[in-house]
Amino acid sequence: GADRIVNAVAGYARFGTDCVIVDFGTATTFDVVKAPGVYVGGVIAPGLGVSLDALIGRAARLPKVEIKKPASIMGRNTIDAIQAGTVYGYVGLVDGILERVLAEHDVRFRVVATGGLAGLIAEESRYIESVEPFLTLDGLRLIHARLPEAPPEDGHVAA
Repeated sequence: GADRIVNAVAGYARFGTDCVIVDFGTATTFDVVKAPGVYVGGVIAPGLGVSLDALIGRAARLPKVEIKKPASIMGRNTIDAIQAGTVYGYVGLVDGILERVLAEHDVRFRVVATGGLAGLIAEESRYIESVEPFLTLDGLRLIHARLPEAPPEDGHVAA
């Protein structure tokens, strides 16, 4: 949706270079912007929370689990094992998509993350260079600042 375009505007405005913006929300989106600020396209994957909810909801008798980095890749109990599979499996998804996106283009991209779980995944990712928690809000502010002044309430513009 519109949040992807807003993120693209903010990412390019902030860094002034070719970017991939990864937004960790209900869905995880990957959006590519190339100079001079052209939106190229993107990828949409199920979000980390949605994926975990599906596992807990569909598998028999699994407990609800907090999304957090486990102490080890190998869980010694069900909760640790789910956390390891969820976090490290998702890092693999993110890095796998980024690897393919970066391989398709002949430029050096700045890879930026935003959204609720950006910090957790970015810490383990081979590709994410920075986390910008307010990127979407920054994009909305930038777009609002570029809008012309609103016409009068009656819709008529003075000649």
